[in-house]
Amino acid sequence: MRLLLVEDEEKMVALLQRGLTEEGHTVEVCTRGREALELGTRDGYEVIVLDWALPEVDGVTLLKHWRSVGVRTPVLMLTARGTTPEKVMGLRSGADDYLVKPFDFEELLARLEALARRGESEDGPVRLGGVVMDPRRRVLCRGGREEPLTAREFALFSALAKHPGEAQVRARLMTQAWGPDFEGHGNVLDVYVGYLRAKLERLQASDVTIRSVRGVGYKLTVSTTDEAS
Repeated sequence: MRLLLVEDEEKMVALLQRGLTEEGHTVEVCTRGREALELGTRDGYEVIVLDWALPEVDGVTLLKHWRSVGVRTPVLMLTARGTTPEKVMGLRSGADDYLVKPFDFEELLARLEALARRGESEDGPVRLGGVVMDPRRRVLCRGGREEPLTAREFALFSALAKHPGEAQVRARLMTQAWGPDFEGHGNVLDVYVGYLRAKLERLQASDVTIRSVRGVGYKLTVSTTDEAS
């Protein structure tokens, strides 16, 4: 999973970042509420982990803002505030789950995984011409054929599919698929685009193509006929 951790306590940040990274997740950290206002609206996070008490803007205010502008990313509030009225306020402000500090790390992992599954299932299948992307099963389907997607392929195809016909810059696609801290070679993007093109070709999906945009990156195009334009 790619997670956004909004937390200002240094020891807690270090603990969570180390533990979640060791579990194979990508963690982006934000320690101030004002910065989180914009970060939380970005695509690509499976779950946001949010503290209540933050500098500048508190967690409940952040939640209300995100939901008011249409952010649907699942949010887990992780806070020391554990009274029933506080839990009710957090959940009614838009949190999907609520965990009180101190907590068991294994329970946190299980709750994050459950929220990520819920987020995927709520998205539902995406139709692009004759191709259907099933987020729950992470497959591309067409005419009874199926092509499974790896986690990286799914993240990359999803980033392209959210803006069909629009050129997506390489840096944004890399961040969506590999996270902001990826230090590998940039040509890995071209390799994975090649994988996706091969799978579309095996599906005989000539109406859906991934095109190179010189000096920019890539775009996914969907033609109105079953012929690549």
